[in-house]
Amino acid sequence: MLLQETTPLGTFLRDRRMRLDPATFGFSTGRRRTPGLRREEVAQRANISPTWYTWLEQGRGGAPSADVLERIATGLMLTEPEREHLHILAFGHPPEARYREPEGITPRLQRVLDAIPACPAMIRTATWDIVAWNRAAALVLLDYATLPRPARNILRLMFSDSRVKAVQEDWRSVARFVVGAFRADAARAGAGDEIRQLVEELSAMSPEFAAMWRDNEVVGHGEGVKRLHHPELGPIELEFSTFAVEGRPDLNMLVYAPATEDVAARIQALVAGGAAGQAAPS
Repeated sequence: MLLQETTPLGTFLRDRRMRLDPATFGFSTGRRRTPGLRREEVAQRANISPTWYTWLEQGRGGAPSADVLERIATGLMLTEPEREHLHILAFGHPPEARYREPEGITPRLQRVLDAIPACPAMIRTATWDIVAWNRAAALVLLDYATLPRPARNILRLMFSDSRVKAVQEDWRSVARFVVGAFRADAARAGAGDEIRQLVEELSAMSPEFAAMWRDNEVVGHGEGVKRLHHPELGPIELEFSTFAVEGRPDLNMLVYAPATEDVAARIQALVAGGAAGQAAPS
């Protein structure tokens, strides 16, 4: 008689195993008493002992190592939310961050940006590449479409574009803040190799960046105030907030809200009649 699952982890593993089609993986579909893969087939795909996997489903033998759990997640073809849930069931916390190259954004996410017409808004990756933006961002901050893709990076713009220094009220303070916030974001995402490559590039290009990076400061970037001297709008103050994109741990949404009604009215007028090519850098 089969033992009943005694843990949420075992129940979740069994449920996901039974949802898989054996034919997809080249296994025979004949003479199966239950749908899905057999336990030994999952163990084979995960390169672990069939006995050990059976114990996991039955709630015996204790928690697996993180490496074993990752192999099981791969063997069961778990989605990213399912993988995270698997780690929480086994260890009580999400898995260690692992950076993945962004896959781009969906049309729906772009429509979210476009639905905020009076607030500059953008989507950035964990390494602070800008991958999407709305019309207000193009007019008030920078028309990113005019830049080659590698240049659409907040740190590269901050340290390599002389126009950026000109529009900031206090460029050095802003740059130091950006470096500390970037360090925290990229490390949280597990982007070690990507950090090293970008840091080496920027350190060779900018002595100011190299000095700030050596200071090893870490700051949060959830919200704050940005002050700019815009060539058309004049001095403006924006309140920024950062939001996680559900289901996309590689992305964040950054929204700049006008701090006063006067600034909001000026931005609305610019968006209504301005041309993206006249934008100022962020």
